[in-house]
Parts: sequence; structure tokens; C-alpha cells
Amino acid sequence: MSYRKEQLLTERQQDFLASLEHHDFIPGQASKEDLAAMLNAILKESIHGICFSMYEDGQEPGDHITEEQVRRRLNILKPHIKWVRSFSCIEGNEFVPKVAKELGIKTLVGAWIGDDPEKNREELNALIELANKGLVDIAAVGNEVLYRDDIPLEDLKDHLREVRTEVPNHIPVGYVDAYYEFTVHPDLTELCDVILSNCYPFWESCHIDYSLAHMQQMYGQALSAANGKKVIITETGWPSKGENLGAAQPSDENFLKFFINTQNWCKKAGIESFYFSSFDESWKVGDEGIVGAYWGIWDKNEKLKY
Repeated sequence: MSYRKEQLLTERQQDFLASLEHHDFIPGQASKEDLAAMLNAILKESIHGICFSMYEDGQEPGDHITEEQVRRRLNILKPHIKWVRSFSCIEGNEFVPKVAKELGIKTLVGAWIGDDPEKNREELNALIELANKGLVDIAAVGNEVLYRDDIPLEDLKDHLREVRTEVPNHIPVGYVDAYYEFTVHPDLTELCDVILSNCYPFWESCHIDYSLAHMQQMYGQALSAANGKKVIITETGWPSKGENLGAAQPSDENFLKFFINTQNWCKKAGIESFYFSSFDESWKVGDEGIVGAYWGIWDKNEKLKY
């Protein structure tokens, strides 16, 4: 189905969103064991998508990752997902869509756009090449570039136009950022075939009891800015360990509640989402503190946490 046909689904989703009652899918007295059983039941049925964690302990972005490592990790995820999202197209990240396609997993493939023009060029060339090889189902040009203020908006728009011109017409092309950026930059939104929105109640200091309602509001804002285009939640998640952020508290119980509530809501609403993330990654401590290393459904040793 082309993205143009799928836009009709977005209109139905918007009607659903308008009438949706914000409620908690978790029984009030559910124990940690009950929650873990619910998570495992959801994974057994498979979730729509997951953000792929590349790096083992001691590895970080910039390291070259082997195809064998990518294959091992994707084989762990395969029974539980329909789609996988990658964040880069170089330094071993190019193996993610290659192996995923061999395993029958659909791909949302991202070119990492930062403040290094030479690397940006490598990323864009690699994304275009992968798409033309038939390895890309959705192409993402950049992730939170505006949030980090890495390049000017006009440069980002030029990159989007280039990729749209150079990849097959049936592949939707978009840009990933926080939900509110699509309201702030309607000219950028107009260039996207699909709106790729990150929605993190945790990073907005939201208490777990209100996190589902807050995420629904985030999605609704992106939906309003989309002007009928399809909106995909490209990242959402909750850490299982680390420092509190205002009223947002990392814990196993809160991780499980958020995962279960968001998966159930997205399934009921017909919303496509990518959970962040697959495996814990220790390198993230440097950017986000202790909390950064504990977003995975699987731990850093590739064992299911619950």
C-alpha cells in the first residue's frame, strides 16, 4: 500500500483520537509478576516495531559494527517485531536493513545527520543506495537534528528534497523529531511524505499515572500538524533504572506499565509505533546519565529483562 492510500487511515485515526477516553489499561493492583506476564504476552503476539540498539558494552557510535553482531541481535528480535528502525547508514548500520530484509522484517532506515558535512554526505549517499537496492520501506532523513541545532533548517530541507528525488516514489520519505517540531516548522512538515514523531512523556517529567494521556496528547499535536499525512510514533519508551526527572520515575514497574499501556493503545487505535529500545546500551550514560543505559526490553547482555 502506498503512503497516499495510508493517509486515509490517518483520518480514521484522528476520529478515533477525538473520541478516545484516556484510561489506564493496567489493573490497579497488578503485581510486577503480572506486569511481566503481560509484557511477554504482547511480545509473543509481536509488536509493530522497535528501535535497534547496535552497541555492546565498550562500543559506541563511530565504532564499526560487524554484520555478524547485527544478525545475532536481529535474530533475537525477529519473533517479536514486524518492523525495525535504524538510525544510521554507515559504520555497520547498513547491515541492519540488509539482514532485516533477509529475515522478513520491514525497515525504517535513517540517515544520521549531524554537524559534520562530510559524514552527512556519506549518510545520504548510503541511504539512497540502500533504498535503490530495495532494502528500505520508509526513509528517514535525520533524527532530532533541529532539537540538537546541528544544521540550519534550510540545509535539512535540501537533504529531504534530495532523498525524495533520488529514491523510488513508492518509498515514503520523512524526518524524525519531537512531536512539536512539526507544528513549529510547517514548511518542513510539508516536505515529508510521512510524519515521524518522537513522543517521550518521561523526558517531559510526566508521572507514570498520566504518561499514556500525555503521549496521546503528543501524538494528537503531531496529527494536527500533519494535515492529513500519516503519523508514526518513531520513538517512545520509559527507563527501568536511573535518576528521577521531576515526577517521572524510572523503575521496573513503571517500565512495564508504560510498555503495556502504549502497546495496547497503539494497537487499539491502529497507530504504528517503534518502541525505544531493543537492548540496553551502556554508552548512553555519557549523554543522559545513568538513566540513558536502561531503556531496553532486553538487557546489555541480550537477555529479556522480565
